[in-house]
Amino acid sequence: MDDVLRERFGLDAFRPWQREAIDAVLGEEGRVLVVAPTGGGKSLTYQLPAAMLDGLTLVVSPLVALMEDQVRALAARGIRATYLASTVELAERQAREAAMVRGEYEIVYVAPERLAGSAFVDRLARCKLALVAVDEAHCIAQWGHDFRPEYLQIGALLERLRPPRVLACTATATPAVRREIRERLGFGSACHEVLRGFARPNLHLAAQHVDGPRDARAALERTLAHALGEPRSPRGGAIVYAATRKTTEQYAAFLGRQGWSAAAYHAGMSGEDRSRVADRFASRRVDVVVATNAFGMGIDRSDIRAVVHVQPPSSIEAYYQEVGRAGRDGAEAAGLLLCSGADIGLRRRLVTSNADGTEADAALAARAWGLFRDLLRYLDARTCRHDFVLRYFGDEHELLGGCGHCDVCLALDGDGAVDDTVNEETTLTVKKALSAVARAQRRGGLQAIAEMLRGAETDKTDRFGFTKLSTFGLLRDRSQEWILALLRALLAAGWIDLTPTEHPVPFLTNAGAAVMKGASPARIVFPAEPRAPSSKRRQRGERAEIGPLDAEAQALFERLRALRAEIAKDRGVPPYVVAHDRTLADMAERRPATRDALLAVHGMGPARVEQYGERFLEVVTDASGA
Repeated sequence: MDDVLRERFGLDAFRPWQREAIDAVLGEEGRVLVVAPTGGGKSLTYQLPAAMLDGLTLVVSPLVALMEDQVRALAARGIRATYLASTVELAERQAREAAMVRGEYEIVYVAPERLAGSAFVDRLARCKLALVAVDEAHCIAQWGHDFRPEYLQIGALLERLRPPRVLACTATATPAVRREIRERLGFGSACHEVLRGFARPNLHLAAQHVDGPRDARAALERTLAHALGEPRSPRGGAIVYAATRKTTEQYAAFLGRQGWSAAAYHAGMSGEDRSRVADRFASRRVDVVVATNAFGMGIDRSDIRAVVHVQPPSSIEAYYQEVGRAGRDGAEAAGLLLCSGADIGLRRRLVTSNADGTEADAALAARAWGLFRDLLRYLDARTCRHDFVLRYFGDEHELLGGCGHCDVCLALDGDGAVDDTVNEETTLTVKKALSAVARAQRRGGLQAIAEMLRGAETDKTDRFGFTKLSTFGLLRDRSQEWILALLRALLAAGWIDLTPTEHPVPFLTNAGAAVMKGASPARIVFPAEPRAPSSKRRQRGERAEIGPLDAEAQALFERLRALRAEIAKDRGVPPYVVAHDRTLADMAERRPATRDALLAVHGMGPARVEQYGERFLEVVTDASGA
C-alpha cells in the first residue's frame, strides 16, 4: 500500500483514517462506510484499492464535473480510467462500455441514472467487478439533505452483481442517515464504519440573525472585506449561498456594484452558462460566486477564504458540506450563516410544498422541518459551534473542547460562560413566553409577540388586541432583541412552530404545552442580553484579554506560547489551531500533570490532548520541577 501510494499517487503518507478505510476495503468482509468532510481525501479510499485489485472498480457518482477531473488526474498517474454519463456522445459512450467489458479500465465512473438501463447492467455483469464505490452516499437516504431517487437502484444492482467489496462514501451523514445507507446497500452487521475528519478548526464559524436583506448585505460586505481584502486584489475566492434563484442574481448584481468580480449560479441557467461560471471561478477569473446549493460540488479550488449563507440552507448536513468548501488549503477561512424571520417563513413554505406547488407529503415535510429546526438550534447555539457540529454527526473523538475562535467561543472568552441550568427563574420566563404565544392565537408574528411581552403599545399590539391580554408586559424588563432571541430558541427547541403561510405566525406545539404546564422541564440556555462593548471585550479578530497571572504562571505561559508557535510551524497551521491564549493561561495556572487533568483545561478537548497533550505536559512538568 505504501509503495502504491508513493509511486502511483505521489503521496508520502496516509491520513490515519484513510489507511483504516483502505485496510477494511481490502479485508475479508469488504463492506465499508466512510464519512469524512469535503476535501478530506475520501476518493483515495477507492482509487488506491482500484490500482491494487485485479478487476474493475465501479464508482457511482452524481457529479459529472468531479468525474471528469478525477479521470484526468488518474490518467496522469498512469491509471486506466473513464466515465459514463449523459454528457458523453452516444458513440463514444458505447465505445467506452465495450472497452470496459474487455477489461481495459481499472476504474469506471458512472452517473446513477445509467444504472436504470438493463443493457448497461448486463454489460456490468460480464465484467470482473473487484469493487463498487458509492460516492455521495447520503443521496441514497430519504432523510438525507440531498435525496436522489435514482440512488435507490444501487441496492438492487449490488444484490444482482454481488461484488466482493463495496465502499460507500459521504461528507455528511447523521447516525440516522448512516443507518439508512447501510440498510439500503445491504451491508448488514459486518459493515466497518470510518467516521473521521469533521473537525475543521481553521474555519472561523459564525452565525447571526438579521432583520432583512439590508442587514444581510452589510454583514456580507464586512465578511468579504475581512476575509478577502480589497475587491481589486482579493486574497482568494468566496462562495455566497442563497435559497432562491432570484436572490442569487440580486446579490451578484449588488456585489458587482461594490467592485467585486461576481457571478450568479443556479439551476435555472443553461448547462453551458453554469459550466462557464464554474470554469471562471476555478481558474480565478471570477472571485465570488453567488449560488443556490447546486454550486460547489466537484469544484477544485483550495483558496476559498469565505463561505457566506445570506439565507439558511435546509439542514446542518447541507450547511456543513457547503461551508466546508472554504479553507481546504488549511489556512484561515470564514463561514458565516445569516437568517431573518422571513427566511424561516420561506423555508417553512419550501418544506410543505413540492416544486410544482402541490402539497408535500406530510411525513416528508415534518422530517424536513425537523432538519431545518436542527439548523436553527445551531444558529442559536450557546456553545462552541465546531463542537456542536461534531456532536451532531456523532464524531465525539474529535471534540475540541471549544475551538476558541468561533463567534460563540469569542463571546464566552470575553464575557464568561453562560449559565444553562434549569432553575425557577428560567422556567418562569419560558412559561411566560409560551403563554404569550398561546394567547396570541395565531394573530401575530414573532415581532408582534415580542412587543406584547415587552409591553409596547404599537399599532400591531393594539390591532391584534395584545394590549388587553394578561401576558402583555410580562417581560417588560427585557429588550425586544432578547425576547426575539428567546422566541427563536423556543422555535428551535420545538416548543413553538410556524404556520406554513405566506406570513408565518407562531403557535404552541404539544411539547411546548407540556413545558408551559410544568409537565416537562424548560431545559434551555438563555440568550445573552445585548450589551455595549466593554474594554474587556475583544474587537473582531483580536484575542480576548487574559486575567493577571502571577510571575511563576506568567513565565510558564510564555514557555507554553513558545511551544505552541513551534508546533504550529511544524504542522503548517495558525497558532490558534493548536491552542488559544486563554487555554495556555488556564494551563499555566492549573499546571496539569496528567492527560486527564489536561482535559479539564479550558479548550483542551480529546482531539487536542491526543495531538499536542504530551508536549504541553512536558513543558508543565519541567517548569514544576524547576
